This record gives sequence, structure tokens and C-alpha cells, in this order.
Amino acid sequence: MSSISTLVSQLVRPEILALNAYHVPVSAGMVKLDAMENPYQVPQSLREEIAAVVSGAAINRYPDPNPLALKRKIAALLQLKSGMSVLLGNGSDELIQLLAMAVNKPGTTLLSVEPSFVMYKMIATFLGMRYVGVPLAQDFSLDMSAMLAAIERDKPALIFLAYPNNPTGNAFSAADIKQIIAAAPSLVVVDEAYYAFAEDSFVPHLAEYPNLLVMRTFSKLGMAGLRLGFLVGSELWLNELEKLRLPYNVGVLPQLVAEKLLDHHDVLLAQAEQIKQDRSLLLQELSAIKGVKVYPSSANFLLLRVARAKEIFEGLKQRGVLIKNLHGSHPMLQDCLRVTVGTPEENRRFLEAFNETITQLA
Repeated sequence: MSSISTLVSQLVRPEILALNAYHVPVSAGMVKLDAMENPYQVPQSLREEIAAVVSGAAINRYPDPNPLALKRKIAALLQLKSGMSVLLGNGSDELIQLLAMAVNKPGTTLLSVEPSFVMYKMIATFLGMRYVGVPLAQDFSLDMSAMLAAIERDKPALIFLAYPNNPTGNAFSAADIKQIIAAAPSLVVVDEAYYAFAEDSFVPHLAEYPNLLVMRTFSKLGMAGLRLGFLVGSELWLNELEKLRLPYNVGVLPQLVAEKLLDHHDVLLAQAEQIKQDRSLLLQELSAIKGVKVYPSSANFLLLRVARAKEIFEGLKQRGVLIKNLHGSHPMLQDCLRVTVGTPEENRRFLEAFNETITQLA
């Protein structure tokens, strides 16, 4: 009988063996500024409303497989036009996987830019798809000549563009994205995970392009614990993707709580506005520190470049502050760290720990 390790190495695909699992660090007791979460709780009165809804939830039953009321609320908030629909996912990760599965014919290519959201590449690898990552320009804008050349050369079936981009925080030129959509013979998905902190959206352009879909998540808006993402676009696209969605993929509690929160969407948007103000203040504070380069952001985090980034990351952890170390994750992110915008108190503690660490390392 073969050993377990031998069986694993024989049976698991080599590209999976070569992968590292998506790492989520332990954050108990830390000032948690590593995962782009909304740091604000909803008001107590709204929490009480949610508790009342949850207390009557039929958790002994399977969830509604097609929660029309929730979909209609999302469609109304986005002012979707006739012929457009909503597909719900267990976070945007599941939707990325559904999209990739739908177009994954033999030899199919999935294309995105780099650095960007790591799950585009990881899910392509999971499914055995060819992945092409087009490097961004040095200022993290789209390299349009390289993008258009890659589309012509590789003829991808699926293109993902994060708008704003993670981990760089910038929003690409809308005109450039429109040019890519028009040039692509493929499905283009604009990932608007950080829409609440940005100034623009491609939702109003859905009817203009037959190959465009827009993906969003409520995680950054304050519902990270619900794991609820959604895709919007033509019913013709979404009807095909529905065939791949696993039954009951969105649980009873996420459905109920999301519905209640969307009845108070203005509360969440007000929190997003506060985060945008906090972001501006944090950017100013960091920019004033000698040797720190901070990049403009249209998201709820800031990317910064500083010498000895890995040591600073470890120094922050020792002081009880957790951010994201991007050094070593991509050549363009050398000496880069990413910090989520927290509450004013969390931002203050981060800045104190940051300055103490830099002083100690000097």
C-alpha cells in the first residue's frame, strides 16, 4: 500500500501541488487593518432590527434558492434596466469561479493585469485554464499597448479588470477600460468590489456592450461576514451562469441580514463617506513621514512603499497592529505595504506603531 504522501503526489495535479493556499493570518487581539473591512458597526437600533429578523429565521430549512426580494432590492439600488439581471454568489470569489467555469473550453485563456486581485490567477489555476497577466505601467495605470497586444495575441475568453484595483488602490481610466471592452472578442468583467469608495461605475454602461458584466461584493461596505457578492448584466449571460451555481449557495442568515441592511443602505453609504474622509487624513499623515511613498487610492485602503517593508510589517505586528505585507508578492510591489483605513482611533494606533517601528529601525 502506498503512503499517503505518495498518493497525494500521484493523484493531485502538479499545478495544485505547486500552489500555496490563500493565507489568512491570525488577528485576535490585533488592530486589524489587513483585509479591507469596514471598521464601523451598524447603529445599535439597526442591530436590534437584525437580531429580530434573525431570531425568526428558519435555519432548519434550506435557504431560498432564488431570493427574488433580495435580487430586486439590488436591482433597484443599481437602477438596472430591462433585460438586466442579478446573480448572487458566496462572495465574489464564487462568482469568479462560475465565470471561469462557464467559458473554460480546452486551451482557454483568462486574462487580467498584474498586480491585481490574486484570485483571478488562482481560480484559473484551479480550473486548469491558461492565465495571462499583463503588467501595469510603473504608475499602476493600464499599459494599453500591452493590453491590446495581449488581447490580439492570446484571444482570452475572459478578462477581469478590478475597478478600483486591489492592491494598488487606483481606478483605471474609464476610457481605457471602454477601449478594452470594445477591442475584446471575449467576456469582460469589471470587478467593482470597492464601488462604495470610488467615483464611477460601469453599471450604467451594461446595455452598451454585449460582452460586459459588472461584479460587486457587499464585503467592503460592511457585510464581510455575510459573504455575499453579486454579478449584474444581461439575462442571457446570467441564465447560463445560473446553471453552474451550486444549489443554496447563499445561506438563510446572509439573505435575511442583507435584505435588512439594504433597507438601510444610506447608513452603510454614510459609513463609506466617513471612511473616505478618514482615508484622506491617513494619506496626509503617511505622506508627511520621510521615506514613505503613498499612492492615491479610490478604495478603502492605501498602498505605501517604504524601505525595509518586511521589517516594518513585523514591527507593527509586535506592537499589535496587523496590515498586509506585499513585499515579495510581485516584482512591482517591492517594499510595499497595504493598510486598510480603520476608525480614527485605529488609524492613530497604526501611525504611532508605524513611527515607533521606523524610529527603532533607523
